[in-house]
Amino acid sequence: MLARVINELGPWSWWLLGLVLLAAELMMPGVFLVWIGTAAIIVGALSLLLWDSAFWTWQVQLLLFAVLAVAVTLAGRKYLFKGAENSDQPLLNQRGAALIGRTAILEEPIREGWGRVLLDGTYWRVTGPDLPVGARIRIVATNGRDLTVEQG
Repeated sequence: MLARVINELGPWSWWLLGLVLLAAELMMPGVFLVWIGTAAIIVGALSLLLWDSAFWTWQVQLLLFAVLAVAVTLAGRKYLFKGAENSDQPLLNQRGAALIGRTAILEEPIREGWGRVLLDGTYWRVTGPDLPVGARIRIVATNGRDLTVEQG
């Protein structure tokens, strides 16, 4: 049945596939099906020109579609994320990394390598040399949820 539909639609079958993929992107956003749908529409445009050519078999069309899907996806991702590295706030969603270099006063002593500090209304678990309550510390690193500190 699918072969019959493709034969009846001819080159328009690629256009139909491309539009179905673009519509699916609207229902499942993720900016992935857009590129594959674009590749199908490109193959459809070429099919309109080359449909009666002897070399334009379904195998060639499928191979071109696969190559174009990969190429358009890579080019689209590169274009879409072009300025992502050059943010005016590179540590916006990296709260722990934004604290590196700050100084604070220990709220709980560091014993056996662990303690707590209050920064911007949030208690953070810290690791470092044993220090008493009230000691001034400087944050030197983070591993996501724990801060590494030194006396400073």
